Amino acid sequence: MAIHSLTTYPASSLLLPPRKLIKSSFIQCCKTQNESIELSTNGKASFPEKSLQKQPSNNRPPRPRRIILVRHGQSQGNVDESVYTRIADPKIALTEKGKAQAEECGKRIREMIEKDEADDWKVYFYVSPYKRTRETLQNLARAFERSRIAGMREEPRLREQDFGNFQDRERMRAEKAIRMLYGRFFFRFPNGESAADVYDRVTGFRETLRADIDIGRFQPPGEQSPNMNLVIVSHGLTLRVFLMRWYKWTVEQYEKLHNFGNGGMVVMERGFGGR
Repeated sequence: MAIHSLTTYPASSLLLPPRKLIKSSFIQCCKTQNESIELSTNGKASFPEKSLQKQPSNNRPPRPRRIILVRHGQSQGNVDESVYTRIADPKIALTEKGKAQAEECGKRIREMIEKDEADDWKVYFYVSPYKRTRETLQNLARAFERSRIAGMREEPRLREQDFGNFQDRERMRAEKAIRMLYGRFFFRFPNGESAADVYDRVTGFRETLRADIDIGRFQPPGEQSPNMNLVIVSHGLTLRVFLMRWYKWTVEQYEKLHNFGNGGMVVMERGFGGR
């Protein structure tokens, strides 16, 4: 079992469950392969898979130094809800402000990592396939030289909660009001998902992440660096559900959470003794 400390950074506005529900800043966590990324000038990426061999249980790679959860920058839908009535949710782009937020987030991540004063640090990215998250990654990654990027994977299970194809503005307002009465975790939007549905696919992603860590997907061949940083670029609700699943929070605790800000991040750091 791993232990991580959880830090919410100033740019975010995540409201965590009341302190009495989380009695320690170190929370029991879980366990957990290698590929490359080619970032071209147009922002596209390729990441061929490599053949992997599972490490013996007594010789597993070091746990990542930290896992960083990043919410996408400000999107067109964040400033104008009517966008959802004419543009499919996966195709909604960032605003110029959102691109700047993502670039600033990348700089802050790098500054944080460099404070470790380690020479062999690298970053590995998981990203939702939605346009706004891919654009966030493209801008965020500008803070890192190619040699510092261990790899990247587009992960559909990190997508936004499905609110149901093209969304009628007034109907969505009514549905969200009903959700508050029904319960934010279990309410399912017509033709869409509930947070409980997102929980199920995030559980699958968590198992993949655990396997990736155990196998050493992020480690260059022949290396065992303890200074790997995993960055997950996703959406507000999806990241809240990820935290709920990782730290085994209850439904009641989840329903006290709120999104952190666009371009904000939450940092999960490895605890003492490499655990």
